[in-house]
Amino acid sequence: MARTTRQRSAVVAVFDELEGFHSAQEVHARLRTAGDTVGLSTVYRAVQALADDGELDSIRTESGEALYRRCSTQHHHHLVCRSCGRTVEVAGPTVEAWADRVAGEHGFADVSHTLEIVGTCADCR
Repeated sequence: MARTTRQRSAVVAVFDELEGFHSAQEVHARLRTAGDTVGLSTVYRAVQALADDGELDSIRTESGEALYRRCSTQHHHHLVCRSCGRTVEVAGPTVEAWADRVAGEHGFADVSHTLEIVGTCADCR
């Protein structure tokens, strides 16, 4: 776990106020608007460290941009609306069993995975 810095604490505070997924650039803009002089590269490092420590959840958009949010600590997957960005956490016990079975069949251990299902939500259809 990375050490807590003022910048990291400021990034956490922004995510505590936000719902849904947001980019490091959005977090940086919010910090700057609030008068914080933290640099964009520092925000990128803090966000990545928080994601690595499991404090933030991340997804990649279809364009490859990483988005982050505060998320539950239990393992889950996401439904993501490609239009508005709305996300829904979903459990996937069938996916978990399939991943474990396939990994075992190929001699893999200590596996992890990420599943994002991208579509269009009911409000955007």
